[in-house]
Amino acid sequence: KTPLTVIQGYLETLDMFKDSLPASMQRGITNMSDQSIRMEHLIEDLLLLSRLESDEKREEDQWHKIHDLTKAIERVATPILSDQHQLSFNIDEGDRIYGSYGELYSAFSNLVVNAIKYSPDGGAILVKWESSEFNGVFSVQDSGLGIDPRHIPRLTERFFRVDKGRSSKTGGTGLGLAIVKHVLMHHDAKLQIRSELNQGSVFSCHFPANRVRNDSIPSVSSPSLSPLPEE
Repeated sequence: KTPLTVIQGYLETLDMFKDSLPASMQRGITNMSDQSIRMEHLIEDLLLLSRLESDEKREEDQWHKIHDLTKAIERVATPILSDQHQLSFNIDEGDRIYGSYGELYSAFSNLVVNAIKYSPDGGAILVKWESSEFNGVFSVQDSGLGIDPRHIPRLTERFFRVDKGRSSKTGGTGLGLAIVKHVLMHHDAKLQIRSELNQGSVFSCHFPANRVRNDSIPSVSSPSLSPLPEE
């Protein structure tokens, strides 16, 4: 990351004086700044994925409030929402999950940010947590463009893009779902994807019962969820 940091430092200096430069050079500085930020995000995602694959410096698993996780994600997601987007959360205050806060935050935030980026203006995104005696499910549902079912098996591959032009426009790194997959593997969980073209998508993270609890209601008589189908 050091060479990129040096480049960004010089670009920030040039940006301070760009009003005195020709318009063509101003556009060049803006474009280089945007691309350096995109490269920085790519490097950060590659480093995170490498750590996940090698189990390097893993945080100790602890119980966390899912409400706290989603509040932190909401603060990051709000600036990228358009005025027409609708982002809502359905999380009970008593919902808890056992795992690494940093890893879970990375996985959940990737799903929420993806839903926003791939939903047209006016689209609705619903973030929800459901639990039962069998499992706990974190899901992100959007009313976006949807995905052709034939592409779904490859979505968690590194750099796989359904639509290269659309992905480049959103500024994604192509590593988000690969990160989600490895985080869920660390938490004995699985990712389920349901989508249809022009009908939106639902990305669901299914956690085993021993990693979830709800402190606000008794564990008995909880409504059951359908178990994740075998792949």
